[in-house]
Amino acid sequence: MDDSQMSSPILLKGDHRRAFRDPCALYKDGIWWLYYTLVETEEDGRVFMYTAMSQSTNLRQWSEPLLLTPRDQHLNFSSPGNLIRTDNTWRMCLQSYPRPHGEKYGNGDCRIWMMESEDLINWTAPKLLRVKGDQVAVEEMGRMIDPYFIENAGKPGEWFCFYKQNGVSLSKTDNFQQWTYCGNASAGENVCIIRYQEAYVMLHSPENGIAVMRSTDLVHWHDDDHLITLGQQEWEWAQGRLTAGFVLDLRQTEGIEAFVMFFHGSGPEDESVLFDTHASIGIAWSQDLEIWDWPGKER
Repeated sequence: MDDSQMSSPILLKGDHRRAFRDPCALYKDGIWWLYYTLVETEEDGRVFMYTAMSQSTNLRQWSEPLLLTPRDQHLNFSSPGNLIRTDNTWRMCLQSYPRPHGEKYGNGDCRIWMMESEDLINWTAPKLLRVKGDQVAVEEMGRMIDPYFIENAGKPGEWFCFYKQNGVSLSKTDNFQQWTYCGNASAGENVCIIRYQEAYVMLHSPENGIAVMRSTDLVHWHDDDHLITLGQQEWEWAQGRLTAGFVLDLRQTEGIEAFVMFFHGSGPEDESVLFDTHASIGIAWSQDLEIWDWPGKER
């Protein structure tokens, strides 16, 4: 990574009206595609959440947010987990986060959904994923947020969806239609999972920072006893909370050659105060998922 033209780790900066949260990303043909939760406070004080997208060729200049989901407090589609390419189609998992009566957080009707696209810009309407199985009624599925798709390396074509419920829960499918619930593990929210050194590495978010767990089978996990907080102590914009780490493995991509992390920070007050405002998306990178660099870091 070359950060010589970047003076700050902030890519998209929040303010009193906008918050940028829950990033996921894709790097394709020299373009960075950044998807995220956009939270907008309107003039009358009502808050709406969207899944939105911006593009960049240099990580410095970003296109204006393109809204991919409707303005609807009963749905508030948000928290895109990741993008995968299967059957010549792009698939993105995301959540609904209903706050129809001005609730601070999403109510018990939060569920997991999926959208599809041919071009990464135009997406189908979100489709509900019945990750507890068809035998479980939608109203009985329970509150679930922050999904993430990962393919089973030992069984190509078998996909797992991880999501925040009872710690982190997981379900599997081979067609994205029928799902089998597989249990849960103790973890935080905003799960991201990558393959590294013949194992799976899970990044997840406890109350603050980004924690790490490892597994060989996607089902049994052990704690890495490692908390990533990057430059939070020096970043007023992230001193309230640093969270929602999403990592791309671009070690084999010429000109990047690193793990690249996107995350969001809230500050200077805690997210419990600034949940809908003053959240910004930042960037960092690493060669080993342990030592991290970012623009402006003192070396």
